[in-house]
Amino acid sequence: MHATLNVLLLQIRNPDDPMRDNEVQCFARALRRDPAHLETFDLLARSPTPAELDRADLLLFGGAGHYSAAGEGQWLERILDLLREVHAIGKPTFASCWGFQAMARAIGGRVTNDVARAEVGTHELFLTPAGRDDPIFGPLGERFLGQMGHEDRVDVLPPGVTLLASSERVENQAYRFDGLPIYCTQFHPELSRGDLLTRLAAYPEYTERIAQTPLAKIEMLTAETPETEQLLHRFVEHVFG
Repeated sequence: MHATLNVLLLQIRNPDDPMRDNEVQCFARALRRDPAHLETFDLLARSPTPAELDRADLLLFGGAGHYSAAGEGQWLERILDLLREVHAIGKPTFASCWGFQAMARAIGGRVTNDVARAEVGTHELFLTPAGRDDPIFGPLGERFLGQMGHEDRVDVLPPGVTLLASSERVENQAYRFDGLPIYCTQFHPELSRGDLLTRLAAYPEYTERIAQTPLAKIEMLTAETPETEQLLHRFVEHVFG
């Protein structure tokens, strides 16, 4: 990865969330970057200033621990305003899971809590015709595997996007903003199988309440996803050349 790129990971996690550091490690590996050179920002505390945004070449939004993009609250409205600013200035951005949902809602889409369509574990996805033609997603092949852990979903996409991937259970799994270097995925391209299992062990509610499946059984049904883990690196190569 380009050593001179300033990468800023905007985190939506409590101070005692055990996955704060783990998330940094996962994104750094997917970007082929030293974790020490990936800057983090606590988005629950405040939003970055225009100068702080300007210093970043690439923004990352990942999961949110115990926060829902389908909810309400001043903290969420503040973050949605930030996402609208990111979209307006066309800042290169890759958002997964919670970031995928929040970006959709910020720009006019809709996020709903839908436990009946929750996806936890390794799931098969398939590319749309536009996804097969996309330089970043196309190399995945028509069908591929991705790591997931969500109970909220984007049921209405925002305007000005192209749908890139779906699953059997959830139609909106990945989109890009037309004419902008902003890509968003419901699945986690930054996670390996081991990362996913670490995440599920840290958040037992995913297996107990959402999946209603013991972690040991989910572990048996998970798989490695080396192709999907190339997405972030390919995004950077495509955007920054």
